[in-house]
Amino acid sequence: MEGKAKAKAEALAILFSFLLLSFFSFTGADKPLEYQSLVVRPLGENPTTKSQLSWTETETQISTLPVSETDPTMTMHLEHRDVLAFNATPEALFNLRLQRDAFRVEALSKMAAAAGGRRAGRNGTHAQGGGFSSSVTSGLAQGSGEYFTRLGVGTPPKYVYMVLDTGSDVVWIQCAPCRKCYSQTDPVFDPKKSGSFSSISCRSPLCLRLDSPGCNSRQSCLYQVAYGDGSFTFGEFSTETLTFRGTRVPKVALGCGHDNEGLFVGAAGLLGLGRGRLSFPTQTGLRFGRKFSYCLVDRSASSKPSSVVFGQSAVSRTAVFTPLITNPKLDTFYYLELTGISVGGARVAGITASLFKLDTAGNGGVIIDSGTSVTRLTRRAYVSLRDAFRAGAADLKRAPDYSLFDTCFDLSGKTEVKVPTVVMHFRGADVSLPATNYLIPVDTNGVFCFAFAGTMSGLSIIGNIQQQGFRVVFDVAASRIGFAARGCA
Repeated sequence: MEGKAKAKAEALAILFSFLLLSFFSFTGADKPLEYQSLVVRPLGENPTTKSQLSWTETETQISTLPVSETDPTMTMHLEHRDVLAFNATPEALFNLRLQRDAFRVEALSKMAAAAGGRRAGRNGTHAQGGGFSSSVTSGLAQGSGEYFTRLGVGTPPKYVYMVLDTGSDVVWIQCAPCRKCYSQTDPVFDPKKSGSFSSISCRSPLCLRLDSPGCNSRQSCLYQVAYGDGSFTFGEFSTETLTFRGTRVPKVALGCGHDNEGLFVGAAGLLGLGRGRLSFPTQTGLRFGRKFSYCLVDRSASSKPSSVVFGQSAVSRTAVFTPLITNPKLDTFYYLELTGISVGGARVAGITASLFKLDTAGNGGVIIDSGTSVTRLTRRAYVSLRDAFRAGAADLKRAPDYSLFDTCFDLSGKTEVKVPTVVMHFRGADVSLPATNYLIPVDTNGVFCFAFAGTMSGLSIIGNIQQQGFRVVFDVAASRIGFAARGCA
């Protein structure tokens, strides 16, 4: 019996060695996997309080020195969005975030799919020489947007929170009188109290840039933007002055929404940062050179600065760049070419550029998005990535699936663990992710999950969890996207 048991053990050992060799052959590796350290901080271990605000309302409204031609950037103090969420637990906030994320991905996927069956949109919505920087706030507790900035609207400026969204073009804000408005943090903007508000004529070229312009009895232009999650905004299309800590940007075309319904709770409106003709970067292209960048803070670390910068100084000198790809059917999204992913220093053989190809009909492709949290990859690519990571993290104790995550680990009782490295390979740019950008806490008990997910949609989306800590550069003038590691410093 002992002889049989020994033979069986030897056979199992040989089988294990074969499987291990097969894994390294599958990934193309001829050396041990590369690992990096992950400091184990459960969800909500470092909560932010209002006393940690890095700037005050009074400070926001103080005018700064005029923007110079030689140094077109203004530095802004930043805060984490969680300081505005006082009565929710970390787990409740995280679960709400995942719910919003599902809506967001569905909306973007529907928008991309619909584009394949119609002409290129003029503004990328469903219906609808200097520089400055402004604060970006992480929006766990609000609406369909994830990051917010504080800016002034009108003359004199009334300061409000606005969603930053690279997946939308039209700029809009809730306006009085409200036919139906959702709850927001600040008072609703009243255009009658602004000396710079101006209606747009139905025959104006600006009005005609909308996909579905309307006209009221006063011959003023009307707009409507409907989002894939069922949210919508409707009202008067107009021009207004926006103020970013003393930098005034006049005559910005924006929607003055009198009927706004959906998942926008908290923010006063939306600052569209897409590639379309009515987006904020496009409208201000002559002034800011069609260049902007942002740095999104790690939601669990309030000490890290975060910003959005417009103008030449938005382009980081340390960034690696990949070309922007144009979708002839949809001009809103920022498409880029993902050619592969490495786990532990070895290319995952099952992930090839063909899985992410944008075809001539406008289907497929990869976009980078500020409003999506969890990166979505086409199903085949995700399964290959997941399996490679599971193999490399075999020493970690597995935990049950959590929400959309099917690869989770129980790290309770640990302070630091080693995890396989993950590198995203874009054409011309290799982006090495910090461990915190792909293994994230999902509860207060030490459960961490692999922060990627598969999608049956042809559209893959690079989400903001993977972007955290990078300065992401949108150099539209040069048709490129850049990533600067540790760019938030």
